[in-house]
Amino acid sequence: MARSLDGLVLAPVADQAPGQVGTRTRFTYHEEDGRIWADYAGGDVVRGHLVGTRDGDTLDFRYVQLKRDGTTSCGHCVSTVVDLPDGRVRLDERWAWESQEGSGTSTVEEPALS
Repeated sequence: MARSLDGLVLAPVADQAPGQVGTRTRFTYHEEDGRIWADYAGGDVVRGHLVGTRDGDTLDFRYVQLKRDGTTSCGHCVSTVVDLPDGRVRLDERWAWESQEGSGTSTVEEPALS
């Protein structure tokens, strides 16, 4: 099993569709006893929250967010936690909106140390 997500800050490696999570968004993760949660913001997202569970290297969570234009949206995501060779963590995500049409894949990871 990959290491704990508790206290990690992760960022998308690419922008999603306009008005959604993008490379300026930062997720701060927490983990305790198989439960995960995170707060996120940046880019078009003013505030977002996710909450769910972890079973081994699989996360299953719901997310909700408020965008700069005042709209809200929510969805479901299943992610696989991957330990990268350089020691960083990556999440390979499969998500689907529940409040609107759309689904896809994305990747978030710890920023590389400079």
